[in-house]
Amino acid sequence: MPAGPEDKRTSLIHDDGKCRCGWPGHDPLYVQYHDTEWGVPEWDDRALFEKLILDGFQAGLSWITILRKRDNFRRAFDGFEPEKIARYDRRKLDRLMQDEGIVRNRAKIDGSVLNARGWLAIQEQHGSFSEYLWDFVGGKPKQNTWTHLREVPVESPESQAMSKALKKQGFTFVGPTIVYAFMQAVGMVNDHTTDCFRHGQVKKLKRRA
Repeated sequence: MPAGPEDKRTSLIHDDGKCRCGWPGHDPLYVQYHDTEWGVPEWDDRALFEKLILDGFQAGLSWITILRKRDNFRRAFDGFEPEKIARYDRRKLDRLMQDEGIVRNRAKIDGSVLNARGWLAIQEQHGSFSEYLWDFVGGKPKQNTWTHLREVPVESPESQAMSKALKKQGFTFVGPTIVYAFMQAVGMVNDHTTDCFRHGQVKKLKRRA
């Protein structure tokens, strides 16, 4: 789940009467993300690339920090089009380092180019970045039944395998913990706790449209 001190909170009952996972707290932006995006299966190649890059930028930070800057990231990184990012030159990378709207970390910014090139390589070799990643969970979301956030792991055999494979393709900032947070976010695993109202809703989305 998104990194940060909020991860250990138990579920919360909100003013609307709905029980939610505890990690968003009562931050409106975080709650909206939890209610509409987190855990929803994502099959689009470009969208998966964007989320993986942003999870890499999250390393050492909380997800809400990245979420608040997401629109700035999309602007700065050309809508996360891998074909464009793969061609970034030093001048472009230097401009990104001057952009106060994003996380200005040289290793992460430079790594985005390597990741874009890795994405292109996977597309060429396998035809679909989405299918390549979803194969690690057998092509469908894994439905977990955690009753408390303390039960939720920070990595899994699947995230370890995906991490290893992505690193072989040249990706950076894709350790097994980052990859597991990515898998949670894009619905490869349903890690909403069972008392959260989204658990059952997300479970119904287990098949690709």
